[in-house]
Amino acid sequence: MTIKTIKIQNYPIKLGQFLKLADMVQDGLEAKFMILEGQVEVNGQVEHRRGRQLHRDDVITFEHNHYRCG
Repeated sequence: MTIKTIKIQNYPIKLGQFLKLADMVQDGLEAKFMILEGQVEVNGQVEHRRGRQLHRDDVITFEHNHYRCG
């Protein structure tokens, strides 16, 4: 499994913001729908909260791609 690390300046960061920062979605509305539809996992668990606080080393999975907060 390949994990791409996304550099974050300030923690915590909200899940919706992370998706935009990592170029997984184009805007907040798209992030909202992807999250609500259960398409995003945080540390192996489906996450439905766009405001979920992410911390260093959390792993986000979206469309079979893995990203780590770095």
